[in-house]
Amino acid sequence: MPDPGSHKYDIQRARLRARYDDQGVPDQNADRAANEELQREHPPRRVGSPERAAGPLGTRGTSRGDPSLEDVAKAPEGGGIGLHSAAFNDHTMIPNHYALDGDNASPPLQWDHVPDGAEELALVVEDPDAPGRTFVHWVVTGIDPSVTEVGEGAVPEGASAGRNDFGDVGWDGPRPPVGETHRYFFHLYAADQPLGLGEGCTADDVRTALAGHEVASGTLVGLFGR
Repeated sequence: MPDPGSHKYDIQRARLRARYDDQGVPDQNADRAANEELQREHPPRRVGSPERAAGPLGTRGTSRGDPSLEDVAKAPEGGGIGLHSAAFNDHTMIPNHYALDGDNASPPLQWDHVPDGAEELALVVEDPDAPGRTFVHWVVTGIDPSVTEVGEGAVPEGASAGRNDFGDVGWDGPRPPVGETHRYFFHLYAADQPLGLGEGCTADDVRTALAGHEVASGTLVGLFGR
């Protein structure tokens, strides 16, 4: 049986969620029903299960993905940022419109609860299920902390798009191998000082600049399969 938080668990949850959608269950109730059904079938295991979902700027199978008590103790002060999309709910399928083989438009995002001490926001989107390594699809830096959303196919005014692992500057959408469903982690970070990065920077540049300066973060997970 899949462990809660694992890749297989996420996929099973997405299928249950889609079934409730087909039955006309409202979004909020469908999310709750899918979660409750999975929890009945697969009671949560203790922290540190063998297969872990990737977390902020982490890789699959590390404590960055499935926080241990030590990780929780190191969580940045200021609480978490709420990150959402009008295009898909957390742990549900990303529409093909946003895929590389679709219209390749970046999805709209909205967020809240950015701490008062934030000086800059940065966005990183990555696929921890890609063959061989975590694959970066989008990097955006220089987001003003007063900004609370980004529209479809856009970058906030004054912000800069970084370089993804396709080698392009900007967004390139999901394109997992045929027959696979991958998770796409949208991470929004708040820093207590300007990161000093510009167009073409990489996710590694963001990691380096954030070290010791991250004050809050939020994550939204979308799924996509072919």
